[in-house]
Amino acid sequence: MTMFVGGGDNAIQANYLVIAGAGGGGSRNGNAGGAGGGGAGGFRTSAGASGGGGSAETILTLTAGSVYTVTVGAGGAGGAGNGENNGTAGSNSSLSGTGITTVTSTSGGYGAGGNSSSGGSGGSGGGVQSYVSTTAGAGTANQGYAGAGNTFGFNGGGGGGGAGAVGNNSTSNTGAAGGSGVASSITGSSVTSAVGGAGGTYPGQGGGGTVGAAGAANSGTGGGGSGTGSTGNYYGGAGGSGVVILSIPTSKYSGTTTGSPTVTTSGSNTIIKFTGSGTYTA
Repeated sequence: MTMFVGGGDNAIQANYLVIAGAGGGGSRNGNAGGAGGGGAGGFRTSAGASGGGGSAETILTLTAGSVYTVTVGAGGAGGAGNGENNGTAGSNSSLSGTGITTVTSTSGGYGAGGNSSSGGSGGSGGGVQSYVSTTAGAGTANQGYAGAGNTFGFNGGGGGGGAGAVGNNSTSNTGAAGGSGVASSITGSSVTSAVGGAGGTYPGQGGGGTVGAAGAANSGTGGGGSGTGSTGNYYGGAGGSGVVILSIPTSKYSGTTTGSPTVTTSGSNTIIKFTGSGTYTA
């Protein structure tokens, strides 16, 4: 576990993990290639490697008695099932307050569904459909990677970018996997988050099913792109919402929060996990 050092009685050092909401996967119900997967939410942390190949960021120094505001970003919606539609981007997550530089993780980009649509850029970028040549979404430096392009044919859709790797291209009917996530042990156990959404399969199956698989809540994982078919509606999967976690020496933990975070301990630290927006008073 990370050791906290330095600071006076009013200085409280805190590690953090801030993951944004992920993008939703695209949808396709025409007789063409699979839709693109959504990009993972941006991944920033001081307690290990950040996304996009970034190193650990600087530990925060909180001020006793000050209020710190947490915003947890929502995941984006999957593409509607009445045509060839893009998903929507997720929402940013952030941590702000007195004496610290606001930490903002960028929302995941949407997966593309339309024939002329490129993937959305974001924390990690959205993948694209395979039927025509378009551009995958870009990731954000030190937060996540780009989505996958395509091979211009009746193939599965490209995977969304993950915090740990670029999305994958499909060279067959099977939809490509999204980029890998990044593991964090800030809670005391290793958990991998911010995986890119899978591309949809041609014909008929999505990234995990006929409807694209949704990213798990508070994982920052992208939504799966839908498959295609000549009949019926094929919906993109929704992106997973984000999460904000603080790790504070238990001896300095105030116990004052709003927003009902989950509070646990690991070794000498108290872990405050926000799955919805709220505040912590140091």
